[in-house]
Amino acid sequence: MNISNEQVIGHPFLKGLYRDAYYPDAVVDRGKGILLRLCERIEAERPAGLAELYRLTHAATDEFNALQDEFWAAGSEIETVAREEMAEDFWFVAGAYGYADADVEELIATRDW
Repeated sequence: MNISNEQVIGHPFLKGLYRDAYYPDAVVDRGKGILLRLCERIEAERPAGLAELYRLTHAATDEFNALQDEFWAAGSEIETVAREEMAEDFWFVAGAYGYADADVEELIATRDW
């Protein structure tokens, strides 16, 4: 499926991580892929409310949890800068799809980073 939301298409996901050599681009690419798949799922499933949106964002957050091992293996980690960047992008996605009332902490409530 292709993403149709123009805001999402033009958004530089995880931009701050790409600018910092501490975060390996190959692992950041996988994180960007998680966010893009989240967008695809939102467009395909069209959550009727926040509870359904949170179900989707929690699944994507769980994927980021699994990605943490790859950061460690590459000599990096999901630390404060990365956590904030990821949280901002989850919040961006919610807003881009009309969920302005989404709570950023709830969007990523299943995180272990």
